[in-house]
Amino acid sequence: MDLRHLRYFVTVAETGHMTRAAGLLGMQQPPLSQQIKALEQELGFTLLHRHPKGVSLTDGGRQFLDEARRLLRDFTDMRDRMERLAGGHYGLLTIGFTSSAGAHAFTPAVLRSWRREQPGIALTMTEDNAAGLIEAITKDRLHCGLLRVPVSRPEGVSFETLLSEPALLALPLDHRLAGVPQAATTPVPLGELDGEDLILVRRPGAPGLYANLLALCERDGVKPRSCIEVERMMMNLNLVAAGAGISIVPASMRGIHAASVVFRPLATAAQVEAPLTLAYRTEDPAGPTAAFIALARRIAASFTDA
Repeated sequence: MDLRHLRYFVTVAETGHMTRAAGLLGMQQPPLSQQIKALEQELGFTLLHRHPKGVSLTDGGRQFLDEARRLLRDFTDMRDRMERLAGGHYGLLTIGFTSSAGAHAFTPAVLRSWRREQPGIALTMTEDNAAGLIEAITKDRLHCGLLRVPVSRPEGVSFETLLSEPALLALPLDHRLAGVPQAATTPVPLGELDGEDLILVRRPGAPGLYANLLALCERDGVKPRSCIEVERMMMNLNLVAAGAGISIVPASMRGIHAASVVFRPLATAAQVEAPLTLAYRTEDPAGPTAAFIALARRIAASFTDA
């Protein structure tokens, strides 16, 4: 028994006539009659009373008609769901982001657009550091991740830069470099970081935003006094606000702890770029993942054009 037999039987039952049903199905009447008889033999009971003016259902035929309609309806629903899944309009999307990526206006903008445009796709979100997000993507626990500078580039994961912005120096309010309000827009030379306590989200030897800063310091002979390692950029700013040291953060985080942190640009020669990067499995750009990638590119383009 297959779906074809169910369709044949339902059409015959609904028309009450073998020849008319054959016409609707685009086939000849004798093969249709043979298929119905074969179905009855497989089921072990008669489905139809046959008479000169057509056919009528037996008691078993009426019950089987209900079941056949349900199965065909379920199959149609499943096929529609799979088509929507293939088109990126149904299913599940799991996405993660770092705290600094979440602080960029792009992230809430793309998530709002996603919820509005893809109501049929369940969305789950999580926050982690860049290393955790990349590992989750490689192990199929996440479809996509929004992060800053990739700390590793494992095979099978694609990284796409959506936007880029400068990193700003984050200083405690009473720090010597905080200066007067008018100094907030004055660039700070890299040499001013000599002897300072730096708060870094990644280990000094690891790739990433802070590795780029340390590479510039080494290039210019600038030697921070110590480096404090933390797991999240938000904790980074919490420690800056508490006066534990200074750091750099993407410009989109300007204003966090506004009462206790001053943000100043670095001088041109010391500027560090903070990209916003979309990570996803290379072999996975289909269905919801492909739809999110396309939306992320579109929203990022609107930020670039603004």
